[in-house]
Amino acid sequence: MTLSDLVRLRRARDQMDRDHAQPLDVTALALGAHMSPGHFSRSFRAAFGETPYSYLMTRRIERAKALLRRGDLSVTEVCFAVGCASLGTFSTRFTELVGESPSAYRARGHERGEGIPACVSKIHTRPVRSREQHSDTGIP
Repeated sequence: MTLSDLVRLRRARDQMDRDHAQPLDVTALALGAHMSPGHFSRSFRAAFGETPYSYLMTRRIERAKALLRRGDLSVTEVCFAVGCASLGTFSTRFTELVGESPSAYRARGHERGEGIPACVSKIHTRPVRSREQHSDTGIP
């Protein structure tokens, strides 16, 4: 992979971070990176360790967790606010990454973290697949 490929992949990742609530798809991101969708997906995974779709959904779930902690939006409103088009897909992915449903997460008390700066909170609340949490221990 060339340096220019990495620069284009980084721009695509930055776009996902910035525009996570917008309708984004691999084809559009690949065109922006001047790559075919297949090459873009393979290169993205090689560079960042996950597929573009997985990365985007992780960003969306990360933002959803913050909105659910606030407690002033319904799960459906949060789903659409973070750019998901399907409540079912959102709930399934949220449960997969967080370990509990969006409704259960929203209902749980989050007062302990109120005084923590957002930049610190983000590190400790970033959604991670169960499989990834145990990768250092060898637990599947």
